[in-house]
Amino acid sequence: MAKEKSDLVYGTLDMLILRALENEPRHGLGIADRIQQISKDVLHVEQGSLYPALYRLENEGWIKAEAGLSENNRKARFYKLTATGRKQLTVETDHWARITAAIGLVLAKA
Repeated sequence: MAKEKSDLVYGTLDMLILRALENEPRHGLGIADRIQQISKDVLHVEQGSLYPALYRLENEGWIKAEAGLSENNRKARFYKLTATGRKQLTVETDHWARITAAIGLVLAKA
C-alpha cells in the first residue's frame, strides 16, 4: 500500500521546525527533508509554508540564521535553535501532548 501524503495540522509547523533543528543546524530544504524523514515520509512541508515560518521563528528569537554553503556548494542560510527556541520546543511539545491526549479521550469508545 502506498504511503499517503498528509497535510500538516494547523499550528504544528513551528514545533516541527524546532524539533528538526534540535540536534544540528540545517538549511531550509534540510529542515523539510528532516521532518519528512522523522515522520516516515508522511509529512511534507511545502516551501510556501516553510520559509515564512522560518522568518517568523527567527523574528521570535527561537532560531538564528547564518550564511553557509550547502552540500552542493550553494550559498544557503543555515538555521539553528537558540536557547529560547529550546524552551519553546518544550512548551510546544507539552502543549501538543495535552491536546492529543484530550482528543484521544474524546475519540475513545465509551
